[in-house]
Amino acid sequence: MILFPPTGVMSMILSMEKGPIRPPSESKSLLIRATRNCPWNRCAFCHTYRGCRFELRSVGEIRDDIRKAKDIADLICDLSRQEGSDGRVSQPVVQQLIARGEFSAESIQAVAAWLHYGGDSVFIQDANSLVMKTDDLVRVISSIRETFPSVHRITSYCRSRTAAGKSFEELGRLHDAGLTRIHMGIESGYDPLLRFMNKGATAADHLEGIRWSREHAEETARVINRINPDYLRLRTLQVVAWSPLFTMMQNGAFHPLAEEEIVKEIGFFIEHLDGIETSIVSDHVLNLLEEVAGILPGDKSRLLTTIGRFLAMSPEERIIFRVGRRKGIYRKLNDLADRGTYLWLKSIVDQYVGDPDLLEQELTRIMRAFI
Repeated sequence: MILFPPTGVMSMILSMEKGPIRPPSESKSLLIRATRNCPWNRCAFCHTYRGCRFELRSVGEIRDDIRKAKDIADLICDLSRQEGSDGRVSQPVVQQLIARGEFSAESIQAVAAWLHYGGDSVFIQDANSLVMKTDDLVRVISSIRETFPSVHRITSYCRSRTAAGKSFEELGRLHDAGLTRIHMGIESGYDPLLRFMNKGATAADHLEGIRWSREHAEETARVINRINPDYLRLRTLQVVAWSPLFTMMQNGAFHPLAEEEIVKEIGFFIEHLDGIETSIVSDHVLNLLEEVAGILPGDKSRLLTTIGRFLAMSPEERIIFRVGRRKGIYRKLNDLADRGTYLWLKSIVDQYVGDPDLLEQELTRIMRAFI
């Protein structure tokens, strides 16, 4: 027999809203969506929000999601204690809470993972949440801090133009409320390249690869030297299918640098960083040399030595390292010392001796799958 609820009563599964992306360094953070999509949404290399309208969520909506996260966290801790796990997150507890049907499985799993990793950081989504009115964003940040006293880091994406539009007093208020870091993708400090990535290209605008690469690196370093950020994260471009930049690549208006040229570009960029105290992080799966990471100025020489070491390797060693890196086997250049793994990867590379372009296509396919 099927039992129906009384007239007018409907069971509803509660869910926290979540955007599509966050920085790799925020993988352990609780995601709170304050805005939907991107207010700019014109960058040639990005298709994440194509066809999506930018929207500001109300402070009430955002606070409702914060309360849901709190309710889920409390339920997880209560169920854990009832089962003798002393409040710790466990899979049986998560499954039991999902079976109740009160909250969506995705929301429960997100909060459970956050608690498992310490529950001490929050990332405010989406692409540029500082576009919110400062008063509203302060209220959101304050609500996070009040609801979760254990949180000591709150971060968000922000466009440089948006940040520039905030007064010093406004930025101070956001910091005082609890905003500890903004992730800002400047992409380049070279104006012609910035215009190209935003507006597309004509025949007269075709890239002059090496010149643009060097000027992009040098001018970007100049901008970074003036900013002196706490963190500088390296991100390797991957042209995503059906983005405007992909169309430019297809019609010959854009030619991506080869991986080894990108390594040279990063070396040239780091070489021109001067007078700053900044942590460089290479924490993205698309970056070939993960170990190009350290604190400037002290580690600058070591970073350049690592890059020089890769470029000084034989062509065979470089391609074997690239294959190992893209297969998730290699993380550091010293990994090449494992002779058994080296010979196995060499056997893979040897299969493409007669058609090296096919190997490049395969490596590109693997990298695109990462995004």
